[in-house]
Amino acid sequence: MSLSRREFLHLLAASAAARFALQSPQVLAHGDGDAFYDIPAFGNVSLLHMTDSHAQLLPVYFREPSVNIGVGEAFGRPPHLVGKALLTHYGIKPGTREAHALSALDFVEAARIYGKVGGYAHLATLVKRLRATRKGTLLLDGGDTWQGSATSLWTNAQDMVDAQLALGVDVMTGHWEFTFGAERVLQIVNGPFKGRIDFVAHNVKTTDFGDAVFKPYVIRTVNDIPVAVIGQAFPYTPIANPRHFVPDWSFGIQEEGVQHQIDAARAQGAQLVVLLSHNGMDVDLKLAGRVRGLDAILGGHTHDAVPQPVVVKNAGGQTLVCNVGCSGKFLGVLDCEVRDGRLKDWRYRLVPVFANLLPADPEMQAVIDRHRAPYEKRLNERLAIAESLLYRRGNFNGSFDQLILDALMQQKDAPIAFSPGFRWGTTLLPGDPITVERLMDQTAITYPSVTVNEFSGEQIKSILEDVADNIFNADPYYQQGGDMVRVGGLSYAIEPAQTIGQRIQDLRLDGKPLDASKKYRVAGWASVSADVEGEPVWEVVARYLRDRKTIAPPRLNLPRLIGVAGNPGWTDST
Repeated sequence: MSLSRREFLHLLAASAAARFALQSPQVLAHGDGDAFYDIPAFGNVSLLHMTDSHAQLLPVYFREPSVNIGVGEAFGRPPHLVGKALLTHYGIKPGTREAHALSALDFVEAARIYGKVGGYAHLATLVKRLRATRKGTLLLDGGDTWQGSATSLWTNAQDMVDAQLALGVDVMTGHWEFTFGAERVLQIVNGPFKGRIDFVAHNVKTTDFGDAVFKPYVIRTVNDIPVAVIGQAFPYTPIANPRHFVPDWSFGIQEEGVQHQIDAARAQGAQLVVLLSHNGMDVDLKLAGRVRGLDAILGGHTHDAVPQPVVVKNAGGQTLVCNVGCSGKFLGVLDCEVRDGRLKDWRYRLVPVFANLLPADPEMQAVIDRHRAPYEKRLNERLAIAESLLYRRGNFNGSFDQLILDALMQQKDAPIAFSPGFRWGTTLLPGDPITVERLMDQTAITYPSVTVNEFSGEQIKSILEDVADNIFNADPYYQQGGDMVRVGGLSYAIEPAQTIGQRIQDLRLDGKPLDASKKYRVAGWASVSADVEGEPVWEVVARYLRDRKTIAPPRLNLPRLIGVAGNPGWTDST
């Protein structure tokens, strides 16, 4: 009997999983969920922190990056550690559940053993367990919650709003939320959220008179302790996303504004002050060293899963900087002992949400099922089969990114393609079907139009230099927190530690140097310009997938990296 290519791949995957299990027999079983999630209570205030779920209501696979390069002061420090370097830094044993959750090592084999992560029904079970063992808790959502799935896009974020309410979120801030438009954001904040979830963002103001659009902070009393939560929305929203969605609002880091809000909250009696931030972790680390009176920053945006807070010294003492990954994969638990008006002691745990260890909460599952029911047939349409691991996350091309690039070039007859360096997007294992839902996980935005433009070689280099500076600028305040634009057809070299104008080198098309004055046809999507027309990217990629039915392992078009040898934020391990 002969084996088909797909059957052969399944056999290889099963064999690899068996080898992994034999090497680590203690991880074969699902384990004792009660023991794994037995997190002792401590102190008198508990902050539960989630962020960047990107509208993933169901359990998913999500591969952590194997490339997260830090330059300048960020070299070799969290969050710029990957793979073995990360596990060694935090003393985590390879082959364990925690190692799988935090790294890309042996990802396919470990994913088949440990199963999917996240899912709001499973997260709800965990939140209820923690609240049952802690007298006082606040659940804080760092944003990027309403965007990232088909159902969120098709329901105008209503599925996520209802899920947040059912989960019991207390306070949130935002970023991708603003891509639904100012009117929709205010409709939610002043409607279903009113009296239940506080949307805070001190750095969002009107462009005319500088009036606050949202509450800058809120004080919630926990066990007679006034706790202030200051909101910091993504500072570069009108640059990284279309300005026309929020034409009358300004953003920015506003460091002095942060200090003003800290002082105001303290003057109002707050004994614990935290910043619920969507800055990105590098920005938070710099900010923490420059303000006083801030006990902790609970951060998001850059999707960094960091097992322990980074303690940053400053003129007022110290600030804990925490980050909890994305896609509903982790919940941060910061237990605080507040006495004599200040934070005296703390305990922290970054908790992976394993769906096979936590039963689904029936109430939350009902909310999810209700919103998914009208779309199930459409979501489950099979477009093709993946023969290899498809993922996005990492400083440079991921395999799902490459699939999108290949589709753009083929469907739009373009020798070059660009795709945004988004950090959201779920992972598929070899043999998994590529459904409409999984495609939308990579593309579900409110500005999805595909465009074809002609750029000169000089313009192409300038675009790449500009994006690279947003990622690798040595000053975190000039970073926007995404990954490098994904590039199809065009090869290049990059030296991350260089300065703008000097990072991008050796641009070639079909092996020939790019001509600075020549025009090249370039396909792309997700333009931030207003009035862009074009078919949605998911329709272009769906056509490509339907034509092929089976997707062979994409050949990654990765840049040649210069000067990264020895950088613990880089590994060639997959």
